[in-house]
Amino acid sequence: MPSDAERAPRGKPPSDWVVRFAPLIRAGGAVLDVAAGGGRHARFCADNGFSVVAVDRNVAALAEDARIETVEADLEDGSPWPLGERRFDGIVVTNYLHRLLFPDLASALAAGGVLLYETFAVGNEAYGRPANPDFLLKDGELLAAFPAELRIVAYEAGYVERPAPAVVQRVAAVRSPDGPIRLPD
Repeated sequence: MPSDAERAPRGKPPSDWVVRFAPLIRAGGAVLDVAAGGGRHARFCADNGFSVVAVDRNVAALAEDARIETVEADLEDGSPWPLGERRFDGIVVTNYLHRLLFPDLASALAAGGVLLYETFAVGNEAYGRPANPDFLLKDGELLAAFPAELRIVAYEAGYVERPAPAVVQRVAAVRSPDGPIRLPD
């Protein structure tokens, strides 16, 4: 794996959670970065040899990176899931919550695919945005959000100081893996 400086030469570094669990994704596999924003995770995944699709309502920040396929879509406007029947070996979601997407995310994972999800939870209002309860996970919500076909590999919930003080929930889950899952160091 590249160093921190090599991981994110353009701005904010990728989430430590994503960096830690990305090795669970099939080498060279297809990764979807949901609500990709500036593209820190899309670029991290492309830098590590994955085929990357980034979806966001504004994909301008990724337009010049030929390694990343962009899909411009508003995930919250009630339109159908913009990726149709496509399946991914990895799905990354950070700092984004739209509960109606949970079933689409689970369906978009290929057999053995890895979901890496990290976002804000109740209690975060004491540290800044988001503070609206509609955008904060309830206690244990992320842990219970996905179907039984996704096996939870790791889950955390609580206060973090990095990259900034916040209350978060994080999950790493694998779709119906065969045999034991080798955890990253």
